[in-house]
Amino acid sequence: MRTDAQTNVFETPSELAGTATSFDLLVIAITAFLTVVDLFATQALLPTLASHYKVSAGTMGLAVNACTLGMAIGGLSIALLSDRIERRSGILASLIALSVPTLLLAFAPNIGTFAALRILQGLCMASAFGLTLAYLGEHYSADQSAAAFAAYITGNVASNLIGRLVASAVTDHAGLTANFIVFAGLNLLGAALVYGTISRMPARRTVCASTEGCSEPWWTHLQVTEMRAGFAIGFCILFAFIGTFTYVNFVLVAPPLGVGMMTLGFIYFVFLPSIATTPLAGAIAKNLGHKVSLWAALAIAACGLPLLVVPRLTAILVGMVLVAAGTFLAQALATGIVSRAAKHNRASASGIYLASYFSGGLIGTAVLGQIFDRFGWAACVAGIGVSLAVAAWLTQHLKPAR
Repeated sequence: MRTDAQTNVFETPSELAGTATSFDLLVIAITAFLTVVDLFATQALLPTLASHYKVSAGTMGLAVNACTLGMAIGGLSIALLSDRIERRSGILASLIALSVPTLLLAFAPNIGTFAALRILQGLCMASAFGLTLAYLGEHYSADQSAAAFAAYITGNVASNLIGRLVASAVTDHAGLTANFIVFAGLNLLGAALVYGTISRMPARRTVCASTEGCSEPWWTHLQVTEMRAGFAIGFCILFAFIGTFTYVNFVLVAPPLGVGMMTLGFIYFVFLPSIATTPLAGAIAKNLGHKVSLWAALAIAACGLPLLVVPRLTAILVGMVLVAAGTFLAQALATGIVSRAAKHNRASASGIYLASYFSGGLIGTAVLGQIFDRFGWAACVAGIGVSLAVAAWLTQHLKPAR
């Protein structure tokens, strides 16, 4: 860390193994918030958007979550090109570019255009997300990076809560067009934060034990059993999360619950406990080990599933709290596991993880949307449970941390 007036909060090189201060972690979390705030905020508008475009719940859910396709493609692009991308410039350009499709969503004339713009949003978000994860992994020691990743995922959690609240409030008072204009402004605010906090660095800062380790291609990550397990666990985590928090909206606004748009926004205070628990991921993993911690996180999420099918608002809210806390904690742990297991080029490992993670969101939306439309909410929740069970089975392939 520099101590002059131009201190940059992400500027601790891994070879110095500096300590991430509370201020550093706060700025990391805010950066994450402004990077992915568009990702899930629009889910709070699903019933309104379905009515606006006159389509079914499954079709609208797929269009809204089409951004996960863009994020999967963006993740692969980072895996392929990360060595050539200077971190600060890449993150900054991604966030500025993100504001363009966000603004255009305010004027999307049909569902096809809406979905295409969401894909473009995903491309930009994944680029910024992957490059930031790589930056953190390259500039903090193994112990410190766990806290940094947890802070980044905490910002992700906060974006789910605050983003949905803002989207619901703005749409309720000023309409859909105003909502997307506001979020385009938040994208530019994120770019301004990155401009002021991240200093320019070489495109590649990975510390390698040997020259050969640095020169290994990105696809060698797929040859490692632990890495494959980590990528697949990420797939299952977002499959379960998106299945829950996309289609529960339609359950909440339908009889017998029938909550209104503003109330639906406030319901997403269910993410508040996750903001408190997700930063603990690093400490939990250190004390219990990565495998036990991940199993515990998945078990917490699974305990919430039976409550989601009880036709009472209180029970559903408790179920949402448990699913959110468990899946976000699992995501923070899985992100750290992949970074720890990567023996070279952490940026490419992060890119592959993000591609797998967001592919899980896209496929989860499509598969569970069909189940929801044809067989109902209970069958959809059962599908979510299968995804969590697969993630728990995959966890056995992880190695204990050294």
